[in-house]
Amino acid sequence: MEVITVGNNKGGVGKTMQCYQLICHLANKGKKVLAVDLDSQANLSSTLGVQIQRTLIPEWLIGDVPFEDLVISSEGKGDFHENIDIVASSRHLANLSKLLILSEAEIRKNAGRKERLLKKRLGDIKLGYDFVVIDTPPILGDELIMSLVASNKILIPTQAQDYSIDGLEELMDTFEIIKETENPKLEFAIIPSMVNGRRNIEKQRMSELAQSFHCTPGIRNLVQMQESISLKKPVFMLGKNNQGKQDYDALWESLDL
Repeated sequence: MEVITVGNNKGGVGKTMQCYQLICHLANKGKKVLAVDLDSQANLSSTLGVQIQRTLIPEWLIGDVPFEDLVISSEGKGDFHENIDIVASSRHLANLSKLLILSEAEIRKNAGRKERLLKKRLGDIKLGYDFVVIDTPPILGDELIMSLVASNKILIPTQAQDYSIDGLEELMDTFEIIKETENPKLEFAIIPSMVNGRRNIEKQRMSELAQSFHCTPGIRNLVQMQESISLKKPVFMLGKNNQGKQDYDALWESLDL
């Protein structure tokens, strides 16, 4: 089972978009996928056709409820959704950090450190998933750190703008700490997101980004991307020759997914 986190500690970079497209792509290839929505905004959950009143993710993490009590089948459009299960989020997940503090003694007994909770819970799952794909909130908090510890790889959507690149450097510092202390096999890839290749300043920033980090082919800022989320359909369902599908085909090929 391969665990992939899609994350960035800056919002508005297309994080949930990339996560949604990846989940649908893998499921369409016949892979059994567990989508884990750790963002209290629950955008991934709703895009996959699932809305709940209150998530049980905090209780699952600390061991108070079994996995079977919170996993839900995706209800999106397309036969491939039969291959997708989701651990859905809700606004109550915003209280996760407080609950972890209150449950510190129990966490130490079961997992040793809170950073290892998600890895332990995913390791307990016996349902035979090929992939787990995790969406994280746009903040360098417990959700993202737990996801880094649990993952084989983090995909980092990043815009070619100064603020985004500054935030990326902070995230990469955390990546290196996690890799050194908790997860030596953790890998990363930078996904240039919402790219506008007509702007010279953006071309320059893209070049600088590629010199500092391993970057995948970029995802352009195309109308198909907005249509995909609005219609709750992945880009490959919007026509065989659309430019959005071309961008994502190149991305998945570069990542061997």
